[in-house]
Amino acid sequence: MKKRLVFCAAFALTLATFADAASPFPRGKWWRRPDFAQQLALTDEQQTKLDSVFHSAANELIDLRGETEKLSIALRSELDQPQLNRENLRKLAARLSDVQGKLFERELMMLVDMRSVLSNEQWSRLRTELDRERPPKSDDRGMARPHR
Repeated sequence: MKKRLVFCAAFALTLATFADAASPFPRGKWWRRPDFAQQLALTDEQQTKLDSVFHSAANELIDLRGETEKLSIALRSELDQPQLNRENLRKLAARLSDVQGKLFERELMMLVDMRSVLSNEQWSRLRTELDRERPPKSDDRGMARPHR
């Protein structure tokens, strides 16, 4: 049973570590990068709207990412104790899972808001560019999957 608890806690930490790797957008203010702005033919108005969406989400995202990091550290610390406290680990894992869910939801809503600023053609171009920048994902055996 202890092995299962340690495995679950380690899995939660792994998810926390890679949670923001799934974001469909590049980090930061990608719409202000000249290469993206030019490729997408973003207007000044669109860039201003994207700034507004970003700023309205920024504080909450910072808080949620910080809370995720704090809980991950607390979970690691609890796992390093000579005597594992199952109840503390369960509570920390539940809190971490809850915060990760809130973070995912807030990032998704920011994505929806940003997507609504872009035309279908701009969205398609952005997705194509991002697919080029991302390394290919590997399958369950660690083998790289071909791009589709």
